[in-house]
Amino acid sequence: MTGRRNPFPFARVVGIAALVLCASHSVPVAAQWQPERPINIIVPWSAGGSTDQVTRVVAPLLEEALGTDIVVVNQPGASGSIGTQAALDAPRDGYTWTANAIANNATYSVTGLIENTSIEDYAVYLHVANVPVVSVNADAPYKDFGELLEAMKSDTITVGTAGINSSGGMALAAIGEAAGGELNARMVTYDGGNPAVIAAASGEVIATTQLAVEQTEMIRSGRLRGLAVLSDKALEVEGIDPIPPITNYLPDMHIAADYFGVFIPVGAPQEVYDAVDKAWRDVIMNSPELQAYASDRGAVFDPSYGQMALDRAMPVVIAEACARVTRGEAVVDPSEIGIDCSGN
Repeated sequence: MTGRRNPFPFARVVGIAALVLCASHSVPVAAQWQPERPINIIVPWSAGGSTDQVTRVVAPLLEEALGTDIVVVNQPGASGSIGTQAALDAPRDGYTWTANAIANNATYSVTGLIENTSIEDYAVYLHVANVPVVSVNADAPYKDFGELLEAMKSDTITVGTAGINSSGGMALAAIGEAAGGELNARMVTYDGGNPAVIAAASGEVIATTQLAVEQTEMIRSGRLRGLAVLSDKALEVEGIDPIPPITNYLPDMHIAADYFGVFIPVGAPQEVYDAVDKAWRDVIMNSPELQAYASDRGAVFDPSYGQMALDRAMPVVIAEACARVTRGEAVVDPSEIGIDCSGN
């Protein structure tokens, strides 16, 4: 992305949201956008991971609401930035969307993976909040997170993640910071959360810090042992013993809900956003299929769009952007994309 940056951060998305809220009550159904060809949603991670899973639940619901096929395209690489860049580079006609954790789309420019971009480049539609879980291979000797934490202070523990910009990578970094930065955890990166979890389950790595939704089946089957959830409350999922909160071991650790969603680059005809807003409000926000997915996988069902979505997501966006600065990973100051780290 190039060109002069909007001096008012998030103004474009907020403006779109305000216009949509007004328009959605006045535009008759007959005037709604009628897509003339399939819509592509680029998932910038490999198949089977958290973003891919939930997108494939949401896509059929949107297909029915919008009356067109929706094709989920996996385009992994570079911590999700390759597929995200492809969505930004596509024609702004409403037929190419992307999906991700919102903190990724909002902070790619901070780490230099995508130049001159921020969350204001998208209309935002959130569906679930996810939580990372620290798990180990079933044959590992560590029975609780405290034992693993002690081992990380003296031994090199390999941890599978989908990269430094993934939820698992950011979780591992946050654990290191909360523990005083003296851990010997060696991150091993994969093209998505699913292969990272499989690597831990197979013993290729000792542990993983990927999301609960990517790990529940492996924990249920006994191939992984969940030691702690990055939350201040235990994770309770049917068929799995409650996983204790990481604050039992690191009481001062900062926790922010990790929201995921679908993002439509700004610049498409307004009728596109009007139609998707209506579909989100009428279908996604009341979807029993999405609720069942969240309940089964250990996610939080919490759909929103427009300004409400931005308000819910900003704590994790700010936390992740500012953590990049603290860890020395930032190549662009977050203030350049409207994120103030002075209070962090």
